[in-house]
Amino acid sequence: MLRKIVTVALIGSSLAMAACNTVRGAARDVNSAANAVDNAT
Repeated sequence: MLRKIVTVALIGSSLAMAACNTVRGAARDVNSAANAVDNAT
């Protein structure tokens, strides 16, 4: 039972870290696009 709990916790934390990196990368892309539009005008 403890092994299942640890496995679920590890999988959950891995997914959370992957999602965090994805959101951070998306925010950088949006920021970069906004800067490009500002520089073009």
